[in-house]
Amino acid sequence: MVEVQVLRPREVPLGGPRAMTVRRTLPSRERSFVGAWCFLDHYGPDDVAATGGMDVAPHPHCGLATVSWLFSGEVEHRDSLGTVATVRPGEVNLMTAGRGISHSEVSTPGTSVLHGAQLWVVLPTAAAGVEPRFEHHAPPVVEVAEGVRAQVFVGSLWGSQSPVSVETPLLGAEVVLAPGASVELSVPPGYEVGVLVDTGTATFAGCHLGAAELGVVAQAAPVLAAGPAGARVLVLGGEPFGEEVVMWWNFVGASHDDVAAAREAWEAEAGTDAGRFGSVDGYEGRTPRIPAPALPGVRLRPRGNRGAPHPPTTEAPAMS
Repeated sequence: MVEVQVLRPREVPLGGPRAMTVRRTLPSRERSFVGAWCFLDHYGPDDVAATGGMDVAPHPHCGLATVSWLFSGEVEHRDSLGTVATVRPGEVNLMTAGRGISHSEVSTPGTSVLHGAQLWVVLPTAAAGVEPRFEHHAPPVVEVAEGVRAQVFVGSLWGSQSPVSVETPLLGAEVVLAPGASVELSVPPGYEVGVLVDTGTATFAGCHLGAAELGVVAQAAPVLAAGPAGARVLVLGGEPFGEEVVMWWNFVGASHDDVAAAREAWEAEAGTDAGRFGSVDGYEGRTPRIPAPALPGVRLRPRGNRGAPHPPTTEAPAMS
């Protein structure tokens, strides 16, 4: 049987004292990446009147790309390229930070319920210094099997292809299954595949997954099936990411020195419009920018994909 690695989320506050709470499954102690997906926050549905919604002041990124996907509500994105865009349900916003960018994220005044996912993609060393860019795409809804609908927002699956640019072979899709419906995830050979359950329950490669759990398999075309109430899931995949990187705060680099240099640049740019990360115009939140935390007292060490599941075998039972 195929071995399934199940990652359960931990709750993390996002955005300060009145923070909304997110459920984070990547990175974890058990696993760093799924393909090049390196970060996964899953949040809501949250009553914005009670939580205050999302208000993340301008902050920097480098060495990664952010992927925003909503199920309900809207978020205004502003960045140092001058982009002003609204993240809406079923539409992907992909921001490639490359050498450096800054942005803010604020739920819109008309949002009453906020529910979605924020994901990061680690960039390989060869592409870590690319010029920053922003892309938007509204993927079509495709019927891929009886009772199964999908939107492919990154990469290609079931004949549907997203035009957004990524630096490594990658897949991202929302899949909605009617009660008891099933479908084979016919991903390219060699892809790692992860399934995050948003609503309902699902069986993935024979392993039961509950709400907010992330199941991961290596090098397989597993079957995904919904439980008795149906399911909505995110499917994430890609070729295994073979490099070691330093991930700290909002930065990804090849070494401690790369991350330290990015932190120093962000702090040095406070109050200026020029520099590596630039400035965000039009943000009117509680604080003008988020300062970088202090680096730890030891050198940050690069890490690879710890805890990845083994390729399919005939002996190992599925985890549950």
